[in-house]
Amino acid sequence: MLSSGIALARRMLFEVRRDVAAARQRDPAAREASTLEIVLTWPGIHAMLAHRVAHALSDARIPLAPRLVALVARTLTAIEIHPAAQIGEGLFIDHGAGVVIGETAQIGANVTLYQGVTLGGTGFASGKRHPTVEDNVTIGSGAKLLGPIRVGHGAKIGANTVVINDVPPNTTVVGNPGHPVRVEGRRPEGPDTDWIHLPDPIAEAIEALAARIGALEEALGDAGAGTAANARNGKASGARASAHPPKPRKGRNPVGG
Repeated sequence: MLSSGIALARRMLFEVRRDVAAARQRDPAAREASTLEIVLTWPGIHAMLAHRVAHALSDARIPLAPRLVALVARTLTAIEIHPAAQIGEGLFIDHGAGVVIGETAQIGANVTLYQGVTLGGTGFASGKRHPTVEDNVTIGSGAKLLGPIRVGHGAKIGANTVVINDVPPNTTVVGNPGHPVRVEGRRPEGPDTDWIHLPDPIAEAIEALAARIGALEEALGDAGAGTAANARNGKASGARASAHPPKPRKGRNPVGG
């Protein structure tokens, strides 16, 4: 009994150290903070500690307790993780407010989630209904991953992206619905870009249309100005002609009378 308790304490200490290392590696704000400060004030670490307890209770099929632990963790951290969710090593939840991880969600190793991320289900069917996220995936703030989809190794999901289809490995996805803008580090077409300024083909198409409309309006304006100038010139010619009317011809009227 004592040996099992010591083993459990060592395991928990190892997991806390790993969580702190993940925070220092992926959160610039944590690099100057002490280990004690990170453990006491980082909500993502609190949520993971609570989830490990709730998940162990859920695996042991203890009633009510897993849900209570998850509820307390959600109240304290604003992060909701279902006790049955399967989470790998090194998950880092940055800021964390509004993160929701569903019952049948599966998360691999070294995954990063930002605030507002939802790993949610669709419909009321039983069985696997939440996403599977493989290793080394980064999911931006506000992204919604819905249904039993699979997000491949090393993929990146842009902020506020809605993903309802599988994402291939090493692919960057943005938009609603999400569409790939990078595959294996390269854009499907055009020059590559950085992670901060993700390309958006839909926005680029709208910008191109707006530029085209502006050019057409300018062309129409030039054409209208030319028509007005011609009209003014015509009036001026008529005025000059009326200023010098033809002189009456003397002599016999050629039409008789």
